[in-house]
Amino acid sequence: MLRITKITDYGFILLGHMAQQHQDQLHNAKDLSAAIGIPLPTVSKVLKILTQGGILQSHQGSKGGYSLSKDAGEITAAEIIEAVEGPVAITDCSSADGCERNCPISPSWQRVNSAVIGALQGLTLADMASGGSQ
Repeated sequence: MLRITKITDYGFILLGHMAQQHQDQLHNAKDLSAAIGIPLPTVSKVLKILTQGGILQSHQGSKGGYSLSKDAGEITAAEIIEAVEGPVAITDCSSADGCERNCPISPSWQRVNSAVIGALQGLTLADMASGGSQ
């Protein structure tokens, strides 16, 4: 079974919440934690990762917080996963160079991986935040 980590799952939940708000609204970790019900240390960790990955922007100051780096309709599920987990690869064999074994199975995994990446690139944060109804 393919699974993303709990941190990535929390990232999607936080981003979905932010996407449902006014685009220019700033969000702080404490308020997000209270609104979503995820512990504050975890929210802070996820926000930091998403900022480092370019999905969020951090705004300093007493009225600072976090905002989406671009419109929710321009952020793909693939970008979010890559920001948290790194490149999407369902197996070691699915990389462009294949794995160290260089067996005939690798090209098949590469096709599957490409299809998964294509599906993730076709799904935006806006789609997800609206329940997929866009």
